Amino acid sequence: MSATFNRHNKNVLCMIMAGGQGSRLSPLTRDRAKPAVHFGGIYRIIDFVLNNFINSSVFKIKILTQFKSDSLNKHVSAAWGLNPSTGQYVDLVPAQMRTGNDWYKGTSDAIFQNINLITDERPDLVAIFGGDHIYKMDVNQMVDFHLKHQAMLTIAAIPIPVSEASEFGIIEVDENSRMIGFEEKPKSNPKQIPGRKGWCLASMGNYIFTSKFLVRQLLEIHQSNPKAIDFGHNILPHLYPSHPVYVYDFTTNVIKGEHPKTKGYWRDVGTIDAFYEANMDICASEPIFDLYNEAWPIRTFNWNMPPAKFSRGGTDEVGGVAVNSIISAGCIINGASVVNSVLSPGVTVQKGALVEDSIIFPGVTIAPGARIKKAIIEKNLHIPARFEVGYNLDRDEAMFHLTESGIVVLAKDTVIKGN
Repeated sequence: MSATFNRHNKNVLCMIMAGGQGSRLSPLTRDRAKPAVHFGGIYRIIDFVLNNFINSSVFKIKILTQFKSDSLNKHVSAAWGLNPSTGQYVDLVPAQMRTGNDWYKGTSDAIFQNINLITDERPDLVAIFGGDHIYKMDVNQMVDFHLKHQAMLTIAAIPIPVSEASEFGIIEVDENSRMIGFEEKPKSNPKQIPGRKGWCLASMGNYIFTSKFLVRQLLEIHQSNPKAIDFGHNILPHLYPSHPVYVYDFTTNVIKGEHPKTKGYWRDVGTIDAFYEANMDICASEPIFDLYNEAWPIRTFNWNMPPAKFSRGGTDEVGGVAVNSIISAGCIINGASVVNSVLSPGVTVQKGALVEDSIIFPGVTIAPGARIKKAIIEKNLHIPARFEVGYNLDRDEAMFHLTESGIVVLAKDTVIKGN
């Protein structure tokens, strides 16, 4: 069954989970939802899952929001206007407490509280995806897999090292890719992939359900057990022993125009370290995640800023230099150096300053002679002249947020006095 057949004959409703607190990504999530965090210069994290569906010709999208959603709401409203008159929409759905006085208590509870969205739309399939991962995926290929296997539920999964298993739901499959076991974040002895010693199959938190099956099961499970609030902990263990639940290997997904070395790239950017590493991935001279594939455009908000500018600090000075870096529109590098870094729109780096191995959010000004190393700097901050970040970690830990791996994070509204 071809992807073209699915696209034109299967009514798919997408529901994106964007309501989590994102506490592990603090202080970047102090004032915004995790999917609204800036990524890769011009993007927000949620843009990547939205592009996956739009590029797969799935145009019925509901985004379930909850905590600190104002920034996310503004971004989606400004960047993702579709045409509802033709059945295309990206709708923001705040927690409505339709089933009681509680906010979303878990992933399946969020869908259960919005089950009316499914019954009103009456889709054939419901795709439930997370809103906080960096990857590319042709959703039609997962739909094909779901239909071919006559599954009621298909879960996307990716091979991971055993050492990382405690952070994910680990799946066991038979030779036909049917799910025969599941353990949420095992502390020891996770099930390994047959024939691949040292590797486990981890759930990506992306599901495709046959619509009527999903509605029926949620109603039955939640009515019999109101504490069944999470897909990983409660729903999957209940379903796979007695229903056709299959596992789609994400590494088989093919994106047109992609280089083979970028195939299967997926990052959960739920921690500062993971977020930092994913941004660094796109800076390399041969990046393992490609932003420049014209066959798979990554759309976002149009910043409507002038081009980036590189200039000398004076008539006799060396010109602005950027190496292995993402430099966004509106940036000015004036007699300064930027190395292996991501500069978001509207960043100014002034004479003699150095930025290396860092992520700079929009509107930041880095004054003359300042030095920034292995840091994440929040939007609109001003780094004073000759100030240093990342070179004295004891001092940085006292003044800012410091991760165990040595990443310095300057939160919003941080006030820094000059030397």
